[in-house]
This record gives sequence, structure tokens and C-alpha cells, in this order.
Amino acid sequence: MFAAISSKQASGSQTHQGWLFIDSVFPVRLGTWDLRYYYGRFRQEFVLESLTELISAVHSHDFKPLSFEPHEKDGGVYVRFEYTPSDNANVLLEIEYDIRTYVQSKGGIPSSAGLRRGDVWLVKGSPWREDMNRFASPLLRVTFEGADPSEETLYNAFRPYGRILDLTPPAPVPGAPFRASTLTFEAFRSAVVARNVTHGLTLGSTRLRTAFQPPVQAHVIRDWITGHPRISIPVLVFLLGTLTYTVFDPVRAFMVEAHVLNWLNFRESRMYQWLRRNTIDRLYLKTSDADNDADAEGAWQERQEALSSLQNYLGDLPNTAAFIHGPQGSGKGRMLARLLSDKKRATLVIDCAELTRASSDMRLIDGLARQTGYWPVFTFLNSMNNLIDLASVGLIGQKAGLSSSVPDQVKQILEVVGTALRRASGTRKKQAEKMRGREAHTTEDEARRRERIELGVWSDPRMGPIAGNGIMAELGTGEEAWKQEDEDVRRVAIAEPTEMNEVGGKERDSEDSLAVASLPIVLIKNFAVGEKEEVMTVFAQWIAALVEGQVAHVIVVSDNRENSKVLAKALPSKPLQFIALYDADAGSALQFVKSRLRDANVDVAFTSEQTAYIERLGGRASDLASLIHKVRSGLTVEEAVEDIIHRGVSELRKNAFGDDAEDAKSLAWTREQAWAVLKALSKYNEVPYHDMLVNYPFKGDEAALRNMEKSELVTIGTHYGRPSVIRPGKPVYRYVFERLVSDPIFSATQELASNLKLIDAAEATVRVCEQELSTLRTIGDEGAHWWSGPDATQVRAKYLMAKLRGAQATLEKLERQNGELKKALARGG
Repeated sequence: MFAAISSKQASGSQTHQGWLFIDSVFPVRLGTWDLRYYYGRFRQEFVLESLTELISAVHSHDFKPLSFEPHEKDGGVYVRFEYTPSDNANVLLEIEYDIRTYVQSKGGIPSSAGLRRGDVWLVKGSPWREDMNRFASPLLRVTFEGADPSEETLYNAFRPYGRILDLTPPAPVPGAPFRASTLTFEAFRSAVVARNVTHGLTLGSTRLRTAFQPPVQAHVIRDWITGHPRISIPVLVFLLGTLTYTVFDPVRAFMVEAHVLNWLNFRESRMYQWLRRNTIDRLYLKTSDADNDADAEGAWQERQEALSSLQNYLGDLPNTAAFIHGPQGSGKGRMLARLLSDKKRATLVIDCAELTRASSDMRLIDGLARQTGYWPVFTFLNSMNNLIDLASVGLIGQKAGLSSSVPDQVKQILEVVGTALRRASGTRKKQAEKMRGREAHTTEDEARRRERIELGVWSDPRMGPIAGNGIMAELGTGEEAWKQEDEDVRRVAIAEPTEMNEVGGKERDSEDSLAVASLPIVLIKNFAVGEKEEVMTVFAQWIAALVEGQVAHVIVVSDNRENSKVLAKALPSKPLQFIALYDADAGSALQFVKSRLRDANVDVAFTSEQTAYIERLGGRASDLASLIHKVRSGLTVEEAVEDIIHRGVSELRKNAFGDDAEDAKSLAWTREQAWAVLKALSKYNEVPYHDMLVNYPFKGDEAALRNMEKSELVTIGTHYGRPSVIRPGKPVYRYVFERLVSDPIFSATQELASNLKLIDAAEATVRVCEQELSTLRTIGDEGAHWWSGPDATQVRAKYLMAKLRGAQATLEKLERQNGELKKALARGG
């Protein structure tokens, strides 16, 4: 028989207390997300009042309910009651039976949902109204505090609450000294009742503790995955790859296509343009052609030839890439901007300078995705993928393949972009065909109307009332209608023969032009091979794939022709179309300045002195544009040129020598090297490359000269592919160099620093010669005879003495120069 539930010695009379559990009063909460729980709490007061009134009506064995304690999580109510025991041993069972019978006679247990399916159960253990996140399930774990009960005993104890599907043998509980069995009930409600009624029940000497067990154990999947990495990791990689290709890549291709076709650019919408025309443009005066002052592309023959070559390239199906090169400020960007605005074609612009300047791989990928419209991009997962790869090496001996290098990621992005460009081309072609069809239909209607007019078989009924043809004209019927055979007779009489071949040729030409005009344009700006050589190689291969597949016209812009080598490797069978932009000659530059100033109503009657000043700027478009702006703002030509040179002096002093000694350490060359080049080019328009390279202060340091060229301090000319001469980075630098050299303080400072290095080298030479001469003196000249001439020691000593005298003379000369330089610095300036 079960142990007694609870007993209490009441004052005055002996009464006992016990507990009942009434189930299905509230919704059983299945998880934190279950909103029915809040509805049950909302209805709780009303339901408890009804339940109290119902249960209090039973008085079997002096039954008296003392409290009603709701247990919302399990959907029930605990009822604490007192009763008067009798000689009958089954008093509690009789009370339970009487309450059940009465409740059923009244229609059942009230509930918050309005359903009456609950029942009354005698609690045989001890109530435990816990509110932890241990939610109800059909699985009930029974823990034994004591000896394991037999399977039959356990089954008989729990079977009254519902059918049991399975009962596991007792097994140790992890982290506890007890053993437990798991009971699987057929009905969800049975497990809830059993949990609340039997917790704390004593079977013999064993106390039972019950708890719900989730159908799916926590961390089971995680434990299986970590326990089988050779299976789970490849499956995970496959699933992620499938998700990327089936879901994200189509979305990314659409976003790139929308970026290329400006679908998401609200400034291209008709509504925005209409609002702008009628609001902002009315409030502000439109700018005149002053914005085109720097547009030097058409001012001289070289620009016209470059523009014509580029137009010819864009007017045909692509079979190679166009490579535009020229120094900065030569007008490449403005020429392309004007050309692309005239073409009005879908254009994708990628600035490689932003990618090569990226401080990290993540920023590079983000920059490329932003420029191409590639979205979504999950760069933050790169570090996680690297960690997974490292862990997989330890688990399965090889990488999982989740992480990829930067070139691989760039290649993946560009492949999606290529797909989007192909789709954009098809979209533009369909749009153009529809528009051309509408235009052809309109043209056909106009031609048919014109033909009927020429045949004399067409009249406008609206002309009747004007002509005054009476009531017939007012009705809009006109004269007697012409029959179709009458029109055919007149048409045959005046028709002229047409050449069908000519019509067919025009149609084919129209289709070809439509296909060319539908192709998007890919503009690669600032293409340069440097630290990101692997990334630029991927770009070159992608460009080759675009032009070979005739997906798009590709225009590559670079400051140096040398950067075309990596692109030429990607297109070995097709030569690049080189388009070079150089500085204009003096005549074209002068004509350009006059033309722009004449458009601005500025006097262009230059004197010979002013012309000479303009020639100092050479043909660099950026400097000429700056001159035009300054003259238009009120400066004279002399003042404008002097201002440009003065500004160049300040910029060059900072860029070539640094603000201070600490700043100079970050330069890719030494101050002495920059001073040597500057001083030589202040005297000559060009100096021999190798003569400068082999002498002090370079002494074979070719990297310093190349870095100066990259920074546009100098330009290195070639002869049959080898470096030949060194010239200023732009024409005005010749006069900038002269100004720096003519500055007494700056010149004295740089000469003094250069001389100190030469003095140190000369002193080192003196010390080495003196030491070796001392060694030769200890050897002596034994064995020398008058008939055999001087021996080897004498020849070496003579050579060292000559070298010593030369080094000493250099020291004395440099010391004298340094003395004069120090006097110049003392005078100030």
C-alpha cells in the first residue's frame, strides 16, 4: 500500500491533511514561446472561483478544501484539504471517488479554454510547484533514492495514469549517485498527471523523484557532429556551398544587375527628375560650360585621336580590351566621363586604387562588393571559417575547405558580376527591341498615311466643317469612300522599284548595332600591379573572359603602360588596343587656353612674355585647367603661373623630402637621392638614367628611382624597352626644381647633408688606405732587385697612395664647401 500523504494533529479534534491534483485546468506550457500560457493566466481568477465553488460542495469524510494553488506551467491546480479519518483504510480513495463522481455530474472540471476534460487525482507523493524551464513531454524520468524497484512494481505504480509505451531499465544518472528509468507514455496528459501525482512517492524503502525529459536531448546533435567530424564537416561544407549557389548567388547577381542598370538609383527615376526640374533647378542657376574648362580631350589632335580610337572600339563587338595609359592630369578621366555620358550605356566602374589601398583583406572584399553592387556579402565569417579549418586539421587531418584566399574570394565575386553583366546585356537588348518595335510601328503608320496622301485617297474628316461641306461634313463622313481596289490601282501606277537586298542589309546592320549598344561597359580605373599582384591577376583573367565571351566592352585605365603586361598575359592571342594620352605640345596647349578664356569673355591677346609663362606649364591638362580658373578669377597669366609653381614647390618639398627627419624615414628613397635628381633636372630637361643610377647617392639602387616614378616626381623614358632617360614628373616640375635649388637655405641644408655623407665615405676610404699601407710597410721590399722592377707591394702602395690623395682632396673640398654653406645658413634668408 502507498505511504501516507500527509497528516496533522489539529487542535481540538484529530484531522488529517492531503493534496489533490486537478489537471487540464490551464493550457500546458510547451516552451517559452507558448502564448497560451498568458491566456491561461488572464483567465485564472475566474476559473479558480468556479473550481472552488465546485469542489467545496463535496463533504465526504468531513472533506474541506483549505487552499487552491495553481500550477500554470503544467496546466493544473493543487488542492490542499483536510478530512476526518475513519476505520476505513480507503478514506482518501473514497474522497477521490466522491469528488470525481460529483464533478462529472456537474459537467466536468472547468478550464480556461472552456473545455471540461480534466480530472481529479489524489497526490501520493509531495507536491513540487517548480517554475524552471523544464517543460512537459511524454517522457518521464524516474530517479530512485534507494534500491532499484522491479520493473513490475514501477509499471503498476504509474500505469493508472495512462498507457506506458516503454520503460527503460535502471541506469546511472550522469553527475549523480542515483539510478533512473525513463517511462514513455502514450498520451501527453498522462505524463503530466504522473509527474505531479507521484513525485516524492515511496515504494518500499525507495523514494521516487520524477522529472520531464525532452524528446530530443540537449546537445545530442552537437555531440554527434563533434563525434563524427569526418562525416559532419564534409556534409556541412556541401550544405553551405549548396546554400550559396542556390540562394545567395542568384540574389547577388540580381543586385549587381540592378546596380549596373541603375534600378535602385532613385535619382534615375522620372519622378525624382521631374521634382528636381521643378524645385531645385528653379531655385539655382544652372552652371554654364565653365565646368568643362578642364575638358581638354578635344583641344588638341592627340585627344581627338584618342577619343576617336575609343569610339571605334565601343562601336564594334569586343574581341580585346582597350588599355588607356598616360600620366595623371593628362585628361583620361574627363575624356571617359564625357564619352560615357554621351553613350548612355550601362556602365560598371571599378576603382582598383581603393582595393590596393585596403588595409586588410576584409576591407578589400567589402570595397569590391560595394563598387559592383554585390550583396549580401559575409566577410565577417572569414575569421570563423579560418578557425573551423584549423580545427578540422586537428580532427580529420585536412582542411574543411570553408576558408578561401583573397584571390579566390575576388574570383568568386567577379564570376557573379560576369553573370549579372550578361543578364544586363540581355535586358537592355529586350528593352531596345521593344522601343524599336514601337518606333517602327509609328513610322509605318506615318508612311502609310503619307502614301495615301500622295495617292490622293486620304482625307481628314476634321477638315469638312472648315471647308463647309454641309451636313455630311458635320457628321464626319466626308466624301464617298475609296475602295481598296481603287487604292491598289493608284499605288501600282506611281510605285517605284525597291531593292530588297538593300532593305535586308539595313536590317542586319540594325541588328548588329542593337547588339553592340546593348553591351555594358566595364571601366577599370587605376589598374596597377603592386602589392596586390595576385588580385590584379584575377582581374586580368576576368577581363579576358568578358571580352572573349563578348559579354561587355572593357576599358582599362592606368598611369603606366608597364601595368599592361599582366593583362597581355591573360590575352596572349589578341593584342590589346593601346590608347595613349600624353602632354600636348606648346601650340595646342596655348590654343586650348585661348579657346577656354575666349568662351569666358577674357582677353586672350597674350604678349610674348605671357606666352612664355604659359609654356612653362607644358601640355599637362590639369595645370592648364588650373591656369584657366585662376585667370578667370582675376589673376594675370604671370601671377597664375607663379602661383602654380609656388604651390608645386610646397608640395614637392613635402612629398620628396618629408616634413621632418621622422617623416623622411617613411619615404621610399633618401633625401640625398631626391636632392641629386632634383639638382640635375633643374639644369637639364633630361638626364641619363644609368649615369644617375651608378653614381652617388644611388649606387645601383634602382628601386629608389622606380618609387620616384610611381610618386610622379620623375618620369623614366625607355629605349627599346630599357630605361633610358629621367625627366621631371610633369613639365612644370622643371621650374619647380629650379625654385627649390635657388632657395639658399633649402639648398644649403640639402648640400650640407649630402656632403656629410660624402665626407663620411671619404674618411672611411682614408682610414682603410692608411691601415693597408701600414700593413704593407711591415712586409717590406725584400727580394726586389733593380733588374726586376717594382714588386707587388710597391704597386699596391702606389695605388693606395693615389686613392688616399684623392680622398683627402675630396675631404678638403667638401670641408671648404661646408664652411661656405654654414655661413649661408648663418646669414639666414
